[in-house]
Amino acid sequence: MKPGLAIGLGLALVGAFLASLTLGAASIAPADALSALFGAGDATLRIIVIEVRLPRALLALLIGATLGLSGAALQGLLRNPLAEPGLIGASAAAALGAVLVFYSGLAAMFVWALPLGGILGALAAVGLVWLLAGRSGDSLSLILAGVAVASLAGALTALALNFAPNPFAASEIMFWMMGSLADRSFEHVWLAAPFMAAGAWLILRQAPALDALTLGPDTARTLGFDMGRTARGIVLGVALGVGAATAVAGAIGFVGLVTPHLLRPLVGYRPRPLLLASALGGAVLTLFADIGARLAAPAEELKLGVLTALVGAPFFLYLIYSQRRNPQ
Repeated sequence: MKPGLAIGLGLALVGAFLASLTLGAASIAPADALSALFGAGDATLRIIVIEVRLPRALLALLIGATLGLSGAALQGLLRNPLAEPGLIGASAAAALGAVLVFYSGLAAMFVWALPLGGILGALAAVGLVWLLAGRSGDSLSLILAGVAVASLAGALTALALNFAPNPFAASEIMFWMMGSLADRSFEHVWLAAPFMAAGAWLILRQAPALDALTLGPDTARTLGFDMGRTARGIVLGVALGVGAATAVAGAIGFVGLVTPHLLRPLVGYRPRPLLLASALGGAVLTLFADIGARLAAPAEELKLGVLTALVGAPFFLYLIYSQRRNPQ
């Protein structure tokens, strides 16, 4: 990644993170927020900044970085610019896994049950779509397989909602379907962060193979890369990261689609630098989206997943239209 781009994304990330600490139903001056962050200043401000806004900002950063990195990795692996965790059913299936764990009562019995349920759901979705459409890299096959998996996961989630035993369970299931960072705590950060870090490590290990894959799978094998191992590493990494993110925040779509496309022209269209750039860009995008969700409707906060869909869906339609006009 070019130094100028890295510095720019780093500064944007710091600015977005600080804005997340200061903006909300009660605005806080940046100087006061920093003082509260280091344990000084008014006690009420310290509670707001440290207990409410800091874990939310950390989750937005981690989830955005995970989704951006996962989207760039899937687009490189499938050699398809429309690949993205949400579009291939990973987010919907991860939400279904989390809902089933919650619905069955396992979440109350075993603290790691929720992220594990999300990870297993995402792993099943990504693996199934890759087996159905990943080898050909055909956009239509990929979209159709992803729509089928996402629709099935959505239908099963709706079935769980239909048979929810009480209104509280129904509201929790609706949370997973729409996605939000409201009322998140450090418990959620510590719960999801190890899985997201492991997923990012697995994906970044495959960066050289993704660069070689741009020359074609046969050439990549000639250069000594095991493409089966590369695919398994990326699929498992995406499942770990997206599954854990969805387990604590619900389904947040389109970040993994939009971010790589915005940054690809700036990194020379190479997968390796795009991975890190997409992670930084995804974190920035999610932080600003979460700020927008807070400020758009202060009385009744807009769900983050709804906002990202409102922005991402038109962008997705634009990509399809662009590909139709300029087929490669």
